[in-house]
Amino acid sequence: MKKKNNEPVWSLMGLLFRAHPWHGVDTGEDAPEIVNAYIEMVPTDTVKYELDKATGLLKIDRPQRFSSMPPMLYGFIPQTYSDKYSAEYCNKKTGRTDIIGDGDPVDICVLTERPISKSNILVPAVVIGGLRMIDNNEADDKIVAYLKNDALFRKWEDITDVPEELIERLKHYFLTYKDIPGSEKHRTEITGIYNKEEAYEVIRRGRKDYDQKFSGIEELLNEALRKMH
Repeated sequence: MKKKNNEPVWSLMGLLFRAHPWHGVDTGEDAPEIVNAYIEMVPTDTVKYELDKATGLLKIDRPQRFSSMPPMLYGFIPQTYSDKYSAEYCNKKTGRTDIIGDGDPVDICVLTERPISKSNILVPAVVIGGLRMIDNNEADDKIVAYLKNDALFRKWEDITDVPEELIERLKHYFLTYKDIPGSEKHRTEITGIYNKEEAYEVIRRGRKDYDQKFSGIEELLNEALRKMH
């Protein structure tokens, strides 16, 4: 990687332009234990927001036609991707062979007692486990974490410390938020809840899938910058 003043050239772009939330933000210095989470939705949202991958802007995916609001901060882990390695792990853990990656960044739920009402933000999140979700035969893991230094949740060591009622609320949201009466029902299932060690592996594989998928992005940007001089 070419450097300037001990910094990757592409990272210096953040001094001039807004970083792309998926490609321009690091997963986190202490990943996979503590990660950066880009928040797309907050518990008060009645509209489904998601990142527009091409522009890096937050867009409206669809209005929520029914009372389905996320019970937590919800978004994704930057510089992760669900593809071959992510699907391989999901197949291994479920005993199946037909699951593929969903082609999106790894999703994350961030629990906090604080009433955060603003999305399009970065949140430092402590990973404690995850939900193994499969959506139409695609691996769609939901990492579960809490806001770093949150006074109420920081004693939690693993997902087993989370009250069962809260886990059920998360499961209900993810199993129903895509359902629209009169349309074809998504074949969505949660096959299990896993601990932080498995969550770490999901994140590692998401990083590996990302590196393989976007391995040339830094060199392409370096070349573009060189042509500008």
